[in-house]
Amino acid sequence: MTPSPRILTIMGSGETSPTMVRTHRENIARLANKKPLCVILDTPFGFQPNADDIAHKAMEYFRVSIGVESEIASFRSSEIDNLETERFFSKLSTADFVFAGPGSPTYALRHWKNTQFPKILANKLSRGTGIITFSSAAALTLGSHTIPVYEIYKVGDEPDWIPGLDILSTFGIKGAVIPHYNNTEGGNHDTRFCYLGEERLNLMESKLQSDEFIFGIDEHTAVIIDLDTKLVEVSGNGTFNIRNQGRQVTFESGSKFPLGSLIDTGTLFKNSRIHRSPVDCQDTRDLVRTPQSQVHEGVSPLIVSVDGLLFLFDQAIGQKDMDAATKAVLSLLNEIAQWQTETFQSDEMDQARFALRSMIVRLGELAAKGSSEPEDVFGPFVNLALELRTKARQQQRWAESDQIRDGLAVLGVEVRDNPDGSEWISIGKK
Repeated sequence: MTPSPRILTIMGSGETSPTMVRTHRENIARLANKKPLCVILDTPFGFQPNADDIAHKAMEYFRVSIGVESEIASFRSSEIDNLETERFFSKLSTADFVFAGPGSPTYALRHWKNTQFPKILANKLSRGTGIITFSSAAALTLGSHTIPVYEIYKVGDEPDWIPGLDILSTFGIKGAVIPHYNNTEGGNHDTRFCYLGEERLNLMESKLQSDEFIFGIDEHTAVIIDLDTKLVEVSGNGTFNIRNQGRQVTFESGSKFPLGSLIDTGTLFKNSRIHRSPVDCQDTRDLVRTPQSQVHEGVSPLIVSVDGLLFLFDQAIGQKDMDAATKAVLSLLNEIAQWQTETFQSDEMDQARFALRSMIVRLGELAAKGSSEPEDVFGPFVNLALELRTKARQQQRWAESDQIRDGLAVLGVEVRDNPDGSEWISIGKK
């Protein structure tokens, strides 16, 4: 019997988006010899009024996009009765695939910390009983330290760490995981590093021990740690960054490197250069690199698609190509449908829907007045009438010339004579 794989996948964001479909499918494929028990943990968002909706969207995503049935392992509070608690831990222990994503890291820690939860996860990784995928808020809990994101960014608490689950220490990794590493939602203020910004990150980093590291994962990016092959792979749209006291090593999407690089991380920083490429490090010479995926500098892939389709739509309207404009609208509608199960923490879906409504309104306006300018339709007829008028004037048939001019004026066309001939403008029908 083939032993279950031991995989820990950490995502920076986009856990239920099209960008992470390939990663999820490849992980599930490792369980091909059995019908896997896939569970979704609802603890990180258990406090939210729409928790049921978030859970059902995640189940729908895995069913439709990944092709696997999943179920909710519900543990929204550690204060549930003993029977429900034991049912949760039983399901967690036997699951082949465990997924947790958005919400609040501090809320999740509050209810996971002093239970069997950390031990069960550590056992799954050390004994080979399945695949664990943590993203966003859940990813923050995996290290020895956790950022209280909402408390710092929204409430104004002083920047400081709180203890994490320290699951990474199961296989010798010391430090803190920071998802949303390249976030740009702030616009005119720095929201990189999971909304901390550079100044607060520097302050928090100074509170770490010299042998503790920050593991930063860009949005829509995954780091897959295979504990059997002892290899780490980066996939998705962005990069994986290892940071220590201001120094940083960056692994691009497509990179593969030994797990030992995360355990004996200090070897990556022998040289004091900042933002070194890992291929310069003697201990990572066996790094395998494949072409980098397109990186959007922290901008949501959905918004990138929306902007591209808006550009094509505007271009089609300008060229009066209604087929191309309609295709752009249908493409955006399809794009929105693909992202329906993503649990956005910003207004990306609202922006996409606004763009779609704008396109539809503009198509409606064109339908009302026609895609061609009126002058394009009646212009040739006016020019023909002016040619007849010019001939009449040349032959001094002034009454006929005036009749043509006055008739055009009644139809909303003003004729203006000048030394070089005649020209016309549309002034609207009287």
